[in-house]
Amino acid sequence: MISLTDVTMTYGDRTVLGPVTLDIPAGGVTALVGPNGAGKSTLLTIVGRLAAATRGRVTIAGLDVSSTPGRALAKTVSILRQENHFVTRLTVRELVGFGRFPHSRGRLTDDDHAKIDEAIAFLDLADLSGRYLDQLSGGQRQRAYVAMVLAQDTDYILLDEPLNNLDIKHAVAMMGRLRRAADELGKTIVIVVHDVNFAAAYADRIIALSEGRVVHVGTPDELMTSSTLQEVFGTPVQVRRDGPYPLAVYYR
Repeated sequence: MISLTDVTMTYGDRTVLGPVTLDIPAGGVTALVGPNGAGKSTLLTIVGRLAAATRGRVTIAGLDVSSTPGRALAKTVSILRQENHFVTRLTVRELVGFGRFPHSRGRLTDDDHAKIDEAIAFLDLADLSGRYLDQLSGGQRQRAYVAMVLAQDTDYILLDEPLNNLDIKHAVAMMGRLRRAADELGKTIVIVVHDVNFAAAYADRIIALSEGRVVHVGTPDELMTSSTLQEVFGTPVQVRRDGPYPLAVYYR
């Protein structure tokens, strides 16, 4: 379980997140949704210890995020930021190999190579494994970064907008793979996603944020209502329920 207690982030006299008190159960896929500036990425980076909260406490599987040694935490939780840039010219396989650093400390073992192979295969990158990142499309690079996180082989995986730069086909494939990682590999996956329809189709639970606060938590069926989505996003939304999943219609 991921537990947040009174987590707050402030910049000067401006509060951008919180206070947030929240439990995210172990297992399955949890989607963070909300408008731009709602605090989704801030919450995720605090949970992943890429940023320190001004106040409050976060634990993951009982480990205090602020005080657990980095290597121990990196064997429990992995995180993909929204923006990723490597200056060094790397191949896909070399990038994915960085996910094994908490385990290998840079000296890859046979087990490390096996985990790298599994992550590359899981993201359907075998044909691209020898290509350099600057030779790939934005969507291919995004898949490589997600493969790096999966190679870290943690029980908890945090992904900030993993669908960035992906077309419809690859976005659907990515969400399908994340769903499989939760169902078949037993991972707990928390993702920030802009399209609430992807959250409705693939997530077990949705956490909606607005203006730095958690305003709704529930299953897709519970949250996918016109009144709730209009409150969260501040724009007219119609929800259709004539298909396998609730569908938000928010454009003309």
